[in-house]
Amino acid sequence: MKELRKYQNYINGKWTSPSGDKYYEKSNPANRADILGLFPLSTKEDAVAAVTAAHEAFQTWGKLLPQEREVYILKFIDAINERADEIAQAIVREAGKTYKDAKSEPARSIVESRYNLGEASRLEGITMPSDRAGVTSTANRVPLGVVAAIAPWNFPFMTPVRKIIPALACGNTVVFKPASDTPLSGVLLAEVFEAAGFPAGVVNMVIGSGSDIGDTISGHPLVRGVTFTGSTPVGQRINTLAAANFAKVQLEMGGKNPAIVAGCGDLKKAAYTLADAAMGLSGQRCTSISRVIIMEDEADEFENYVVERISSYVIGGGLRDDIMYGPVITDVAGQKIMNYIEGAEREGATIKYGGHRLRGGEYDAGFFIEPTLLTNVTPTMQVAIDEVFGPVLCVIRVKSFEDAVKIANDTKYGLSSCLFSDNDKHKFAYMRDIQSGMAHINHGTVTDGCMPFAGVKSSGLGAPSKGSTGKDFFTQYKMVYVQY
Repeated sequence: MKELRKYQNYINGKWTSPSGDKYYEKSNPANRADILGLFPLSTKEDAVAAVTAAHEAFQTWGKLLPQEREVYILKFIDAINERADEIAQAIVREAGKTYKDAKSEPARSIVESRYNLGEASRLEGITMPSDRAGVTSTANRVPLGVVAAIAPWNFPFMTPVRKIIPALACGNTVVFKPASDTPLSGVLLAEVFEAAGFPAGVVNMVIGSGSDIGDTISGHPLVRGVTFTGSTPVGQRINTLAAANFAKVQLEMGGKNPAIVAGCGDLKKAAYTLADAAMGLSGQRCTSISRVIIMEDEADEFENYVVERISSYVIGGGLRDDIMYGPVITDVAGQKIMNYIEGAEREGATIKYGGHRLRGGEYDAGFFIEPTLLTNVTPTMQVAIDEVFGPVLCVIRVKSFEDAVKIANDTKYGLSSCLFSDNDKHKFAYMRDIQSGMAHINHGTVTDGCMPFAGVKSSGLGAPSKGSTGKDFFTQYKMVYVQY
């Protein structure tokens, strides 16, 4: 039997074993027999070492000119490009994605990193005329210091890049914690930073549990900003820990994303688009459509088109070109999704398609779930309230557009939403009234790399990530008055 490779943390420019010398196995969710390696179960001591290294490196990195920092980021982009296929293959094996989805992560990382190169040279401040003679008054953007970047498993390469590169471009140093379910992507990302020649301590990576590593770096007094993507309960905990030190937070959390269908002339296009927006990555995206709220007279035709679309999906291991989606990330996650489906049926919903765990052949090596369409769902059912995070789409029928908007907003979440309609009044009312950070009209929930990404209510807190708003989180203003 081949000996499993032991991976290490990356702290202060060196690959180091965890202080407790404990490791855990990570397997392929599509094939549990495929073990990717042994990964550190790091301790609080390791996390503190990483923070200390980042703090020391900041004393030099934070004083570099933006053009000097750009040199390293350009090398980082080249290093991603050289290893893009290797990165994609790793994402398929550890996150259960399709290869098509996985290879978009390094590609998108390059696009967004290039954008942030330009932002680093546009750290504009504020100049105001003083109310005193002989005084100039300016507000300059300066870096925060050490930033903790805590990443999710479902975009294990792109999301940390989206956090780390703007932080570095603005002059901060970083302690990065990958998700425990996708540590190999974190290792590859750290290797890319190493290949780019970043000075020791500027980027550090520590692998381990959230309760040990995530809590330590979120609550450390030398950490001045925490950027996190993940569940709302974990985001709430991070917010509490960071608040003790008055550190800034950027929280991208859960969603119960609605789609309203009202007065739509092309129901087939809407149904196909929303089916794909609900089922991609087994529904394990924070922006996945979870609820379709539809006018009664359009519902039957719409549901039939959804069934037509999802019944054509090919499900399996992600390296095959014809695969639409693969397994859910863990057996625990899979059982939770099945509990929601079964609970919905007990509450009176109807399973119009799917609703089962797939069995036989390659399906026995992972936890695969059929794409599931639930009808006769009411807004008070648990499946219509909670973030299921699986390939489950609920259809809620309503009598009016006003009712649809009310139900869409009747949730603690507010991440993403969309409207399919040919009615201009509906479009303007939706843009005005919908309570979501991102609103889409007549297309799914795909976002642009140059645009901000954020939610409201329990879906987000702090300055939006991506785009030009990244610097609003990764910098703070220093006001300077000069008497001359």
